[in-house]
Order: sequence, then structure tokens, then C-alpha cells
Amino acid sequence: MFETTIAGSLPKPSWLAEPEKLWAPWKLEGAELDQGKRDAALIWLKEQEDAGIDIVTEGEQFRVHFVHGFVEHVAGIDWQKKTKMGIRNNRYVVDVPTVTGPLTRKRPVHKAEAEFARAHTKHKLKFTLPGPMTICDTVADDHYGRRADMAMAFADLLNAEAKELEAAGCDVIQFDEPAFNAFTEEAVEWGIAALERAAAGLKCKTAVHICYGYGIKANIDWKATLGGEWRQYEAFFPSLNASRIDQVSLECANSRVPPDLMTLLKDKTILVGVIDVATNEVETPEQVAATIATALKFVDAERLQPCTNCGLAPLPRNVAAEKLQALGAGAELARKRL
Repeated sequence: MFETTIAGSLPKPSWLAEPEKLWAPWKLEGAELDQGKRDAALIWLKEQEDAGIDIVTEGEQFRVHFVHGFVEHVAGIDWQKKTKMGIRNNRYVVDVPTVTGPLTRKRPVHKAEAEFARAHTKHKLKFTLPGPMTICDTVADDHYGRRADMAMAFADLLNAEAKELEAAGCDVIQFDEPAFNAFTEEAVEWGIAALERAAAGLKCKTAVHICYGYGIKANIDWKATLGGEWRQYEAFFPSLNASRIDQVSLECANSRVPPDLMTLLKDKTILVGVIDVATNEVETPEQVAATIATALKFVDAERLQPCTNCGLAPLPRNVAAEKLQALGAGAELARKRL
């Protein structure tokens, strides 16, 4: 009961990349970089196991960014042709690469990483991939014409990748779709269909992570504009509940997401965020257990997995490790109380 897990990302060690920074470039090169990534993954696998995390990840230590770590290995994208574009419904305006032709995978992207992690833990293993809608909101289109068509093309590539990850021993494949919050109508119209296409044929558990974003300033400023309650999930949870995806994650720690929205996901395992990623303050086990207790008013115990609100990548390494310890200890406290 209360199997614990994390949203996916964990901080890079300072010798691998600049700490507390997203998109930080690698500090190593060549064979040293390859070894450094493996060393970092080993550290975080051990940290998770020691903290009592039941379903572990490799912490996304092998990639600079959760989207670009995949799409940089996709043909049909011109990385020299930069397009200025507002992403997440204009929350950020950045220069993005441009899709200029048919999309194909150059090779398996994350298979070797999953195999490495599988060989070094006996715990259940989760691997994260960007969702097709979120990828489409992170690149410009100069080929497909309709974002929905481009999403389906990316979904096919993700599906091939996910099947390889499953064969490598992953117990859970999670697709990260923060764009669902920014484009709620499109999520219902075609986003969930693209997500299902990416997960088609998988026999392992499938999950979708749909949070309000990392605890970085741009996200914190955006959240301040959302009003009293964050009810965006309400628009697409019924459609998501009807989908073939097994698990859905959402924030509950220091969040303004009304917990009663979890009743709209009555057929899903819910990854309940009990760790706030927007603060360096470390939760106590008591606080984690209290958040779990609140969630239990709306979701059955057997469908609840305590999780982090989002990735921990931008946090100081010691803070992230302490938050993992709080997650594990708080879940154990909740088990004893129940």
C-alpha cells in the first residue's frame, strides 16, 4: 500500500552540470561524460532506495532536458532554424527548433539508459518520456500544418521508444504532459488521443504527469495569475479517466488544486504529489502523512501512490535527497496509521 515514486527528474551533481539550473550544459565530454552520467544515475538510484522509494527512476541524469533529450535524436527537425515561439500558451517566449520534414527516430534513444538502470536496482523501475502534445508545444512546425497531425507523428515515435523501454525491463512508462494544463480544450480534442497512441500496445503500467511545472520563477509567477483554485484539470479529467492510461499524477502539497478533483479519476491510480518542488523547505514525515490523509478522502488507499509534485531537478542536491527521505518516511507513517 502507498507505493512511493517520484515525478522523474533529480538534480545533476555539480561535477556533471551546473546545479540548480535547468538546461545546464554538461561539464564533461566524451567517455568521461558517459561515465559521469552513469555515476550520477547510480547515486540517485541508491538515494531513492535508501529513502524507501518503491518505484525508482534514473533521475533523468542522461539528458539535459526532458523534451530535448528525446527530440534531439529525431530526424526532420532543423536545429539551426530557430523560431521564436510562445510555449505553454505563451507562458515563456523562447527560440525553438523547427520541424521541417517527416519525423523519424535516428536510433533508439533511451534504451541503453533503461537497461543500465534495470541492471542496478531490484526495485520497480519507471522511465519518463515527454508526451506528444508537450513536444509539439516545444518545437515549431514548418511541415505538418496542424499541431494535432504533428502530435500523432511524434506519438508513433514515442510508442516505438516506449516498447523498447518496456522490453528493457521498465515497470512503468510515464509520459510528461504539462501542456495539458495550458491547452485544456486541445487536450480533450486530440491530446489524450495522441497520448494513448504513444502508449498503445504496452503491457507495463502507463502514467501521465500533468503538473503545473517546476518550481522555477517563471512558473511561480504564472501560478500567481491563476486565481484562488486551480481547476484546469476539471476540463479534461473525465476524458483522461476514460482513456487507457493507468496512472495520473497531480500536485497536492502546498497546491491550490482542489483535492475533490481526484474523484473525476475514479478508475485510475493517482500519483498524489506530497512533496512541494517550489521550495527548499523540507517537509516533515508528519506533513507528508497529513497530505496523504487529505487525499484519502477522495481516492481509495489501493489507488494512491505518494509522489513529488513535479521534478526535483532545479533544487539543491541535498534538499532533493532530504525530500526523498521525507517522502519515504511520510508514506511509512501513513501506512502505520491506516
